[in-house]
Amino acid sequence: MTNKNLIFNLVVFHCFIIGISNYLVQFPISFAGFNFTIATFTFPFIILATDLTVRLSGSREARRIIIFAFIPAFIISYYFADLRIAIASVTAYALGQLLDVFVFSKMRNKFNETGLKMSRYWFAAPSISTFFAQLIDTYLFYGVAFYQGNDEFMHDNWVNIATNDFIFKLIVCYLAFLPMYFVVLNSLFSFIKKRAST
Repeated sequence: MTNKNLIFNLVVFHCFIIGISNYLVQFPISFAGFNFTIATFTFPFIILATDLTVRLSGSREARRIIIFAFIPAFIISYYFADLRIAIASVTAYALGQLLDVFVFSKMRNKFNETGLKMSRYWFAAPSISTFFAQLIDTYLFYGVAFYQGNDEFMHDNWVNIATNDFIFKLIVCYLAFLPMYFVVLNSLFSFIKKRAST
């Protein structure tokens, strides 16, 4: 796969996750006394994709994907939701993902992660960057989308829902996506090494 194809496929993937998440965020659900939305379980896929992109192609390529995804993500978001949610979505997406790239890159440099091998601190960069990216993304999105909005339930409960959403996203990321990151990255490294040796 060429670099252009990889970027195109990742842009499409980002836009798909943003679109489906913006549709699902309109459906609040309760579990064990906590209010959150179904999008809690879909949006973290973008964090996984971004971190893998930084790890394999560098922060410059990851930023290009975020920039290229911005306009189509807005159009898709507006189609699945309303204008305010679309604006909130792309704003939170851009700032959250750019922060994720920045923190992830800094942590990789700090732990000297280079080359096609897993270091003993492979978990540090995705763990720390995910925390800050999800923090900014979640509260910025809910604040812009629902603060003094027309949806009475979301207007009254957006801070509580954002907090629950943030906590659940971190649980999902750390228990599911962090191990997935390890497995996928190891598999990609093995695949790249095999191709290089043939």
